[in-house]
Amino acid sequence: MEFFDLLVIGGGPGGYLCAERAAEAGLKVALFEKRALGGTCLNEGCIPTKTLLNSSKMYRHAKESEAFGVTITGVTFDHAKVISRKDKVVKTLVSGIGATMRANKVTVIDGNAVIEGRVEDGFAVTANGRCYTGHRLVIASGSEPVIPPVPGLAEGLARGFVLTNREILERTELPQELVVIGGGVIGLEMAYYFASVGVPVTVIEMMPKIAGATDPEICKVLTDSFEKRNMTFKLSCKVLEIKECSVIYEENGEKKEISCDKVLLSAGRKPATAGIGLETLGVQMDRAAIVTDRHLCTTVQNVYAIGDCNGKSMLAHTAYREAEVAVNHMLSKWDEMRYDVIPAVIYTDPEVASVGYSVTEAQQRGMHVKEVKLPMSYAGRYLAETNGGKGFIKLVVDMDRNRLVGCHMIGAYASEIIMTATMMVDTEMHPERLKKLVFPHPTVAEMIREAIFHI
Repeated sequence: MEFFDLLVIGGGPGGYLCAERAAEAGLKVALFEKRALGGTCLNEGCIPTKTLLNSSKMYRHAKESEAFGVTITGVTFDHAKVISRKDKVVKTLVSGIGATMRANKVTVIDGNAVIEGRVEDGFAVTANGRCYTGHRLVIASGSEPVIPPVPGLAEGLARGFVLTNREILERTELPQELVVIGGGVIGLEMAYYFASVGVPVTVIEMMPKIAGATDPEICKVLTDSFEKRNMTFKLSCKVLEIKECSVIYEENGEKKEISCDKVLLSAGRKPATAGIGLETLGVQMDRAAIVTDRHLCTTVQNVYAIGDCNGKSMLAHTAYREAEVAVNHMLSKWDEMRYDVIPAVIYTDPEVASVGYSVTEAQQRGMHVKEVKLPMSYAGRYLAETNGGKGFIKLVVDMDRNRLVGCHMIGAYASEIIMTATMMVDTEMHPERLKKLVFPHPTVAEMIREAIFHI
């Protein structure tokens, strides 16, 4: 039986970075992963979808290039080649993580890890019939798709009519007609990809708008943009049944049916915490999520939970930061997690990005706020490099403290610009100080500076 300073269950973004940071600090680390290093994000989430989305954007730009004085004829799209390229990108990045683990002398165990409970001076975990012990334990078991109790859904999944994000990213053939159940970020990105390359897509969403907690005005612009690109939305609708080649749903109290050859299930994700032996530790749970504090500590000493499994913010970059906070706590270095300054992005076209509070959220916290909104057309580069659109930026300012507390935007380059706003919100810089920052010209990011002068 080999003893480690730290056992990490789950090799996704949080797990592998936790192992890396801990090993760099001199700890002896074992990392358990049952599928592939990189977890959902790298293998069937963030990276694969961005690879596909980039190809679809190139295709659309080629088809619409005449508006920019470039005429391209005979443009075609090869989905199989896109999937092949996606596989190469994923393989390269997975190999890179493996090399990083080896360079830092992290012991990687391929197999399903199960917590056996406490032992003297630590915890025991088994995998592949072997037992490993460690002084500390980090749970980074990730998340899994929510499977709603819809009649016919389980059968549809079994016969391949219904797909999750994992299966749809493996298919080399485009569907003839796609129905997406769920209008959240994952569903929208995949829906946008298929619609952009010519597949008729219908999105069925229970809420009255798409994109979850995203600013309602941004959601309206995004919906209008998508509807011009081969997408149909059924909002405030409930899926009632999955049939042989169709989906039955309720709209305004009336049963309706839509035919398709594939269904993408994207009804959200939940912490993947079942079957890993948590009951042997007695950690506090909130349904499937592991309860943690701002240092990522659970209710059991020397046990941490990072990433999707704690249910706080199911984003890869959140998991990265949580990993660092947890390792710093192990090393007795003061650090804590801030969940109010985590940026969020939807990588469609137009892109959507936000950080901090909306006006409503800020007011609910007792803030006296002012919202500044400016169209992206204020930026010369935006007009030069895009063909119109209704992009805009919103700043939310706490007028009592005179601090920027939120930024929300829709338009080209939003995914890259949002980091500038994130640093402003995080550091709580005074608007008068922000006005003195010099932005390169011409950039779309100048929109932030322009908006600050309108506070």
